[in-house]
Amino acid sequence: MRRPRFLPVFLFTILMFSALAFPDDKAKQPQMSQKTRLDLVRAYTSELVYAHTTFPIGKKGLTLKNGKVTPEGKDLEQLLAMWGPAVKPGEQMMITNIRIKDNRIHMDVNGGSIKKKKWYDHIQLGVGNNTMETPEDPKVNPRGSSVELIFDHYIPEMDPQQFKDMLRPVFDFDAKSKLEAYLETVPPKVKAAIENHDVLVGMNREMVTYSLGRPPKKIREKDQDNDIDYEEWIYGEPPKDVHFVRLVGDEVVRVEVMKVNGEKVVRTEKEVDLASGSTLANGKDEPGIRPAGAPSLRRPGEDADNDPRDDTVHTTIPVVVPGTTDPGGSGQPIPTPPHYSGLNVQDTVRHQSWR
Repeated sequence: MRRPRFLPVFLFTILMFSALAFPDDKAKQPQMSQKTRLDLVRAYTSELVYAHTTFPIGKKGLTLKNGKVTPEGKDLEQLLAMWGPAVKPGEQMMITNIRIKDNRIHMDVNGGSIKKKKWYDHIQLGVGNNTMETPEDPKVNPRGSSVELIFDHYIPEMDPQQFKDMLRPVFDFDAKSKLEAYLETVPPKVKAAIENHDVLVGMNREMVTYSLGRPPKKIREKDQDNDIDYEEWIYGEPPKDVHFVRLVGDEVVRVEVMKVNGEKVVRTEKEVDLASGSTLANGKDEPGIRPAGAPSLRRPGEDADNDPRDDTVHTTIPVVVPGTTDPGGSGQPIPTPPHYSGLNVQDTVRHQSWR
């Protein structure tokens, strides 16, 4: 059986249409050239930027892929609870190092997560055969962190503006002040209130500080009716308007304004809900949900319900005083040691309570 002559022509036509219909991605976006890599490193190393999100302390920094920052939500809160923040939204920081490899661009800020050694850290001092190294600093940099920009297969060619746009979820290259950068991270209602120097019920401490500044006066008191500790921040003095901002933990729960004409304005209903934010306290000192792997002073195997450090657990420690009867039940008097100097019962009880 002879093969049709038009079959090769037909297959060639199909391949041509397939190539036109499904072009290769690499043909669309060529890989970043070596010149662009050098220009990027030279242009943005030592660049001062403002933070659009919170950078955690520790070896694990942030990851940015397809416009999404990780970790986020509960994972980020747990990381911040363990190590704390290196940089908060609106704060200024410096890009100190840029490394480009494979499909990712790694950037260290404020020196990076790991503290680099200085030349004098390698010096050894010694007399004779005895040498002593200079003490080493902790490995973790408390002010440094990192972010890694990841692509799917390779790093495409880009211009400076495209590079800035990709990093906008974490960096602000265009802000001229800390306030301008911080306003980009809050809801529109909060942004308008801060620009008008107003305080809304539901704001946190940082928002109040950006709106009215640091409080000239602070009063810490306790609501006896509800058994809640609170802070009263007071702004202004007569004959001007006086603002009383009450905070429970990290949240504003009451705003009172005493105007010059004697009018009193009180707001207690929540005006803004920071669903993504977290408060430092919830009124009473109730135990919250501890993150997995949280540090503890308990010994391995020690039960939290029977922790003697908890004030709800009452333990009885027998007080042994020389010259008295043995509390163990033997009925024999306890001999007086040679070094005994007449310590009375009250001093013994006081000494036991501070252990």
